[in-house]
Amino acid sequence: MHGSRTGRRLTLRHGPHTAVVVELGAALRSYTFGGRTVIDGFAEQDTITGGRGQILVPWPNRIRDGRYPWGGQDLQLPLTEPAGGNAMHGLLRWVAWQVVEASDSRAVLEVSLWPQPGYPFHLHVRAEYALGESGLDVTVTSRNLDASAAPYGFGQHPYLTAGTALIDETVLTVPARTRLRTDERGLPVAAEPVDGTEYDLRTPRAVGALRLDTPYTDLDRDADGRAVVRLAQPSGASGTDLWLGEGVDFVQLYTGDTLPPGERRRAVAVEPMTCPPDAFRSGTGLISLGPGERHTVRWGITPWEE
Repeated sequence: MHGSRTGRRLTLRHGPHTAVVVELGAALRSYTFGGRTVIDGFAEQDTITGGRGQILVPWPNRIRDGRYPWGGQDLQLPLTEPAGGNAMHGLLRWVAWQVVEASDSRAVLEVSLWPQPGYPFHLHVRAEYALGESGLDVTVTSRNLDASAAPYGFGQHPYLTAGTALIDETVLTVPARTRLRTDERGLPVAAEPVDGTEYDLRTPRAVGALRLDTPYTDLDRDADGRAVVRLAQPSGASGTDLWLGEGVDFVQLYTGDTLPPGERRRAVAVEPMTCPPDAFRSGTGLISLGPGERHTVRWGITPWEE
């Protein structure tokens, strides 16, 4: 008998909303709204590819050469993106999280991040998924159980779809004034205004042939303090919003051009992040989490129909 490759499955429902979260990495596996696919996830027998739905702690994205200075030490992480020579997407993607609460519309999972080579700090991480009238709310809280301050960043990696077969027809809005230009290893080399460039997505437009693996920042926020990335059908009749709570000051957009051929450009990864790629080296947006301190982020997905 072959069981799931991603552990226990938690199915959440509220009205037309259905989401599935799994034990492996506390990843968001699927989300539908009235039967419409909202995220391009993975099946029960799949191995997770492309970071789909995964929580990226204690850093999102990449660290150049896996090396960074901290507290007078020069630390070396395993290179989990060997082709680029980078440490990629944190340390909790491939561990089993413990399910501590599970109800019809809410799931809470927790895990200990133990001191290890390259990250000699002890964190406790709690992820809460809750479905409500407006959609999915995600809250991730990390606490430093160590005696010294720890470097910290958060990200998550859902692939969103507005329901088009390919993203070329999807109408995309990203309320960001700045993008980070990256090198061939995906590491930032300069912050540039989006004004007058193909990367300016503040006004809704079709993705077309645009290829993105691009961090954005300087986000415009609404009265509730949220920055909202929108994917819409060409008709404007329906779509999917991803909102970034306060402190989630960066968002990575990835059009999936380097995924396996059958998976390319089916969805846009819209990745909430507290810091940009290589923050452990640059210090940009990097959180110093003191002994006993907690850090909480919130983000969510709101499917909609006119």
